Amino acid sequence: MPVSPMNCGLMSDPGQFTVDAFLGGQLSLRQPKSGHRAGHDAMLLAAATPARPGDRVVDFGAGVGAAGLALAKRVGEIALVLVEIDPALAEVARENAAANGLAAEVVALDVTSEACAFAAAGLTPDSADVVLMNPPFNDSVRHRVSPNKAREIAHVAGPATLDGWIHAARRTLRSGGALSLIWRAEGIAEVLGALERGFGSLGIVPVHADQASPAIRVLVRAIKGGKAPTRIYPAVMLNEESALPKKRLAAFPPDRGALRSAKP
Repeated sequence: MPVSPMNCGLMSDPGQFTVDAFLGGQLSLRQPKSGHRAGHDAMLLAAATPARPGDRVVDFGAGVGAAGLALAKRVGEIALVLVEIDPALAEVARENAAANGLAAEVVALDVTSEACAFAAAGLTPDSADVVLMNPPFNDSVRHRVSPNKAREIAHVAGPATLDGWIHAARRTLRSGGALSLIWRAEGIAEVLGALERGFGSLGIVPVHADQASPAIRVLVRAIKGGKAPTRIYPAVMLNEESALPKKRLAAFPPDRGALRSAKP
């Protein structure tokens, strides 16, 4: 889906952007200085997402493309679709894909849109092997809303946000396809409830800042139509990994070892 240049005022001033290295310098991303910026969450999500060459992979809420492009860099030869509501960020994602030599289709689309809007963008039902997503997850009641509208959209969840995103993933995935998502740890019950319809074979990895602190995030993998029991895997400790960009972490089988340090 083409992006209208008139929506991309953000693009006109290079001073509004930084260029940041991820994956130990393997991935370079241009992103706005203000608003939502890619970091640990996107890299952890990419590392925890199962994919094989040839898979059609859809990244919901892609922003500047961080998670999807990191996955493409790790796996290679995937048919990647980056879905982003903000046309200006979608254009940055397109530029980032090209700059890193990675093939990606970029779609400017609200993840909560109706099926007809998805189909018009080429995202028909049962057409993806993998969906990964980092939905807005801060509670709108408890979280102080940012004056930056783009940052608010990226971070603050409404009552129906998670259900809407998971519904879209369920519709887009083929039977047996995999969904990977990252969410705030204290909201794990919301994730489990939202996945009850249509998903199973859950795998959960808690993410902690350090060994003495409660988990701050959960990485969750679910299979459309899966029937296997839920499994909880060893936790990720960010402080242990941030200084070791090449050290591998225990992750979900069959991708054990796929998680890497998330330090940009």
